[in-house]
Amino acid sequence: MSDQVSTATEVQSEETPKLTNKELWRVFRNQLTIRCANNYERQQNAGFTQAMMPVIEKYYDDPDDKREAYERHMEYFLTNDITSAIPVGVAAAMEERYATERDIDPDSINAVKTALMGPLAGIGDSLLNGTARPILAGLAISFIQAGLGWFGVLFFVIGMSIVSLGVRYFGVFQGYKQGVKLVAKIQSSGLIDKISDLAAIAAYTIVGGFIPGLVIINIPIEIGSGDSVLNIQQTLDGLVPGLLGVLYTLLMYVLITKKKISAVKLILITMVIGIAGVYLGILG
Repeated sequence: MSDQVSTATEVQSEETPKLTNKELWRVFRNQLTIRCANNYERQQNAGFTQAMMPVIEKYYDDPDDKREAYERHMEYFLTNDITSAIPVGVAAAMEERYATERDIDPDSINAVKTALMGPLAGIGDSLLNGTARPILAGLAISFIQAGLGWFGVLFFVIGMSIVSLGVRYFGVFQGYKQGVKLVAKIQSSGLIDKISDLAAIAAYTIVGGFIPGLVIINIPIEIGSGDSVLNIQQTLDGLVPGLLGVLYTLLMYVLITKKKISAVKLILITMVIGIAGVYLGILG
């Protein structure tokens, strides 16, 4: 008897219409506007609900069920807007399962969304906003400084588009295909930690290489007279080109990380030092 029930359930699951690629692409496109109607009360809830519209409209004909589904996804939601594609894909799979099988608790859908918000916010902010974006921006700036002009701008726009759309595509399609198992696989594999370490090394290397070209400090002071004039800046450049810029950057790093001084305060202090130094003839 149990075998018959199991077989019947499998047949029913096979006959149940699933989301097509066309419908998943609609979910993907709607997810791009996850930040639409952002609000201080429930943050990205409206954008998340819009991403779920193709699923809700397909599976719920009863007005009460449809209203319940929309209200379910209008609850508070906030994470990185790019990695939010993963809970969108997972929620689409769970919503489909609840609508067709009714064998899961609908409250578990929001519970999974809530559980994913924190980890995915950390991943998105550190790897995408804190690593990929600065690296691409730094390379773009170097291209512009090298005289390549619009190539640097296009490089940044296209590069970030590939990263952003790639993560969103993976989140929606693989999140729907694998469900909650996707996040468990990512966490258990240790892939995020490995990527984070490699990305941090790359970011430090690239950003560090830009310091001599972006942080420029000149000391136009000469000591002596006649043929025995000692130009301090030329002497420093002869020893280590860009030394003052590197040392000043290191000082800012220590003040921010060790002394916990606000970056805004240090920017204002730097402006005052620069203006006063030029006025007094110490800096040039």
